[in-house]
Amino acid sequence: MAVQIDQTDRKILSLLQQDATLSLDEIAKSVAASKTPVWNRIKKMREAGVIKQTVAVLDPEALGLEACFFVLIRTSEHEAAWQATFLQALHDRPEVLEAHRLAGDIDYILKVRVENARAYDTFYQALISEVRVFNVTALLSMEEIKSTHALPLPD
Repeated sequence: MAVQIDQTDRKILSLLQQDATLSLDEIAKSVAASKTPVWNRIKKMREAGVIKQTVAVLDPEALGLEACFFVLIRTSEHEAAWQATFLQALHDRPEVLEAHRLAGDIDYILKVRVENARAYDTFYQALISEVRVFNVTALLSMEEIKSTHALPLPD
């Protein structure tokens, strides 16, 4: 069930999605409220799980992680034991930034960030040595056109 948020909450969330380092004073001024009610709203949204965490977003290329691969995985295995092993393998690998189970012909899609193609091959070899998969297709992203963590906030 979605948590009920009002227009002021949406403004606060929008500001925090843009810059979570804003001070309470800056947020309160931007939403035309005082600090205590703003702090209470933020606390309420954290407790409700609307705000999951506060993190620093790093530039992967500045850290030498220049290659982004989207990995499409098809499997003929659907047993609980296989899935548990597969999910653990994904959680154990920091290169896997996102993993989604899909409907359709492809079972899983991964977003993998590595230094280069050789590093991707090392990742791939390690993954298939742990988990049996039917088919793997890796797509190299040539250009990141849009990337955001900011969610659209419904009215």
